[in-house]
Amino acid sequence: MEGLLIHAFLRELKGELPALNLGLAFPDEGSLALLLKGRTGRIFNLVLRYRPPSPSLALEEGTLLGQPKTPFQRQLQARVKGPLLEAEQLKLDRVVFFRFAGEKGFVDTPPSTLVLEATGRNANLLLLDEGGRILGVDRPITKEVNRYRELRPGLPYMPPPPYEKLDPRTLTLEDLRILLGKPLKEVVRHVDGIGLELMRELAKRAGLTPETPLDEEALAQVYQALKDVLEHPHLGTALSQELQERWREEEKEALRKPLLEALRREERTLRARLLDQERALQRLEEAESLRRQADLLLARLREVPKGADKVVLEDFAGRPVEIPLDPALSPQENAQRLYERARRLEGLAERALALIPRLEAQLQALQEEVRRVERAELGELLALSRHPKGQKGPRLGLRYTSPSGFLVLVGRNAKENDLLTRTAHSEDLWFHAQGVPGSHVILKAEGKSPPLEDLLFAARLAAYHSKARGENQVPVDYTRKKHVWRPRKAAPGQVLYTQAKTLFVEGSLPQEAVEG
Repeated sequence: MEGLLIHAFLRELKGELPALNLGLAFPDEGSLALLLKGRTGRIFNLVLRYRPPSPSLALEEGTLLGQPKTPFQRQLQARVKGPLLEAEQLKLDRVVFFRFAGEKGFVDTPPSTLVLEATGRNANLLLLDEGGRILGVDRPITKEVNRYRELRPGLPYMPPPPYEKLDPRTLTLEDLRILLGKPLKEVVRHVDGIGLELMRELAKRAGLTPETPLDEEALAQVYQALKDVLEHPHLGTALSQELQERWREEEKEALRKPLLEALRREERTLRARLLDQERALQRLEEAESLRRQADLLLARLREVPKGADKVVLEDFAGRPVEIPLDPALSPQENAQRLYERARRLEGLAERALALIPRLEAQLQALQEEVRRVERAELGELLALSRHPKGQKGPRLGLRYTSPSGFLVLVGRNAKENDLLTRTAHSEDLWFHAQGVPGSHVILKAEGKSPPLEDLLFAARLAAYHSKARGENQVPVDYTRKKHVWRPRKAAPGQVLYTQAKTLFVEGSLPQEAVEG
């Protein structure tokens, strides 16, 4: 949920504040619904969805039910009391403070503040006391995960890192001149509250495309569209047919460019490998020369001075041949070294003879792929972007097949763990031994529900490839990959996850596990 959309939401909510707090409900582990009665008499639910990857705010009618499902939700139910006095946004960032008055009673409940950080994969919800100290947090954040700030009970609350951007509520056309000559999409970097969705909406209202370089006229169009978006920040403006075609072409080129860059990088690598093999083949003549020198040394041993660094000997045709020597070695040892060098060069040449046809075939296939991408239409480019060159390049991770035939991937190090998890399908199943270092394991379910034997198979792989290897009862968490994310600035392989279930398995390799 982008900053300007939150701004518009709070503008509507503030018309009802202060609002009586009629109670809290918890529809699920990542949602809080506050039943409020606004100052106009309207009764509605303020719904906070505070778990990654898509936190949001909403005003909903009707009755929402649900008892607390986590210790943090039980704390919210006990501490969030009294009228909702204020709802304040930090600049136009995705951070909102909801301030509650507390209530008097047999046991007084002091004022408190809810902080919603609707920041995508780093989303969170915190409960603060009057002084801004953290009472509770849905997802505690430690220094190991975030070097800038910690979010733990007992610590003073620190908001996300500060930034400097233009405020769309006060900016002038002159302020926007920093975008002159740049594509319209750069507005995301320079104007507060604008993310990718609103940038696209801004482009539509300005009659431009995200890639349009901004001249004076286009800048004026963007400025007017920005003011319109500020007042009416809804999404879904229709495009003219001409603009639709321009957007389609730009989208095609934006997809095509990284695909071609990757293919051409691979082409350069293949050409370099091919050149190396051709050079190895050319050095076969050098190997023959080294053998002749070694033969000559052994045939003329008595003519080689002791400790010489070179010698000139007549070959078998009577021609002088200069042979470099290692003074520390005997003539026989120098001859042996020459034979070894010759054998090494002959081995490389023999290998080159086998590799060159394969490399040439790979290069030809790659060039065909380049031509295919250059001609591809939008649908094919989208498919290629989701599954780029699936079977080419080095294999990632250890590969196993589950009892029912699902592919299971196991990371062998932090970098592979990171790549496996990032490139997995959002509906694949992700496994990790609970509380100990270990491999990320991906069961390639892609939305299907594998039987229990497959889940246990993947869980045992996760237990075996962890520090808990060999133990009898290893807890292994698993969840859909879409619920796993790498926090900002975390090291490769370090992740957080939600909505996990736990299996207890042996920390040994399954008997049916065959790497393939």
